Amino acid sequence: MATCERIHQLNGVVNSSSSLSSKATVILGAQWGDEGKGKAVDQLAAEADIVCRCQGGNNAGHTVVIDGTKFFFHLLPSGIINSKCTAVLGNGVVINLPALFEELETNEKKGLKDWHDRLVISDRAHIVFDLHQQADGMQELEKGSKSLGTTKKGIGPTYSSKATRNGLRICDLLGDYDEFSKKFNILVEQYQRMFPLLKVDVDAELKLYKEFAERIRPYVTETVTFLHKALKEGKKVLVEGANAAMLDIDFGTYPYVTSSNCSVGGVFTGLGVAPKSIGEVIGVVKAYTTRVGDGPFPTELNDDIGCILQTRGHEYGVTTKRKRRCGWLDLALLKFTSIVNGYTSIFVTKLDILDTLSEIKVCTGYRLDGKKIDYFPSHAADLAKVEPIYEIVEGWMTSTEGVRSFDKLPVNAQKYIKMIEKNLETPVKWVGVGAGRESVVSL
Repeated sequence: MATCERIHQLNGVVNSSSSLSSKATVILGAQWGDEGKGKAVDQLAAEADIVCRCQGGNNAGHTVVIDGTKFFFHLLPSGIINSKCTAVLGNGVVINLPALFEELETNEKKGLKDWHDRLVISDRAHIVFDLHQQADGMQELEKGSKSLGTTKKGIGPTYSSKATRNGLRICDLLGDYDEFSKKFNILVEQYQRMFPLLKVDVDAELKLYKEFAERIRPYVTETVTFLHKALKEGKKVLVEGANAAMLDIDFGTYPYVTSSNCSVGGVFTGLGVAPKSIGEVIGVVKAYTTRVGDGPFPTELNDDIGCILQTRGHEYGVTTKRKRRCGWLDLALLKFTSIVNGYTSIFVTKLDILDTLSEIKVCTGYRLDGKKIDYFPSHAADLAKVEPIYEIVEGWMTSTEGVRSFDKLPVNAQKYIKMIEKNLETPVKWVGVGAGRESVVSL
């Protein structure tokens, strides 16, 4: 058989067996978290069939406001608020079962409907136990003034158990319970050797998790195949990233980061989908910059303007309740996270918070030791030393909250958005101008 004919046949086999009818859309935080990903997901989940979480745990905090009611999501994908949408917790998520059911019950009281038929949990997801949360708090205490400011939700210790191959997964919980009990005892013994003050009532915990096993069983499946079939069938799949690019354990401001890959790579490993399964990658960008906890922050404002941003933006962590540090928009940082994630479009949030400022600064680059650099520093100590290079833009000094089309935004607000587009070489497709789901300008 001629070589070209054989190649043609092989290509036909490959294309027919691996073709997907649709590609997943990914939404990622582009800064240090708290960008308003819940709002972005809520907009796009209206047309989605499936919305997924791929990493992190209940250390995340996403808010959706509907008709004045605030829904807070920590473990659940915030897209679950769409009554036609199936919510998936992927294998890369670490799950605190008591917190999961508490979150479901709390949001159900606020109006979340029919979630029993729309929740799917990966059998490969790892379980966050109370001992992980205790260990998290003890580790922070040991570090004293050098603590990282973690949420103390047990996320880091759970990923550590996963990496050292003695963690317990949902499939362990739903399998042979005697075997689960043995593995749990081994895990407890290991943690008590590392943390002698750690207290675990093993019998009570095992009794509790036996009950959880039956509560969670109806929602558990092998989600890799589930999602692959959904994409082949043309279902619209939305992936909701937790935390943010600058908190990524590999690409964030290490060690002031979370314990998972919250950049686009975490989507592949946290859901078991292939790179060819991904279409749009949307970066969510707050119109200024915030971060919670310790770590370098080049554009931080410790003045009256910082207070204005904090007050007008209601900048308190959904999960931690801590006051967020505020600063000017940092395009140097955003260029780096864009390189890592390959954003195809941008969703800008909280533009309205800047409405009262007559003058706005935007960081377009850094100087390190007096020299302009063309990269984002890897070492936290270097990032702490950089001098931001600012461009000053005129504010618009008028409310944008009622605006629903780009051409109705004040001219200077339009220029601000165009400046973001130009520097990131990526189109801005949505602009948030208020807390409600209706407060969005589409470009």
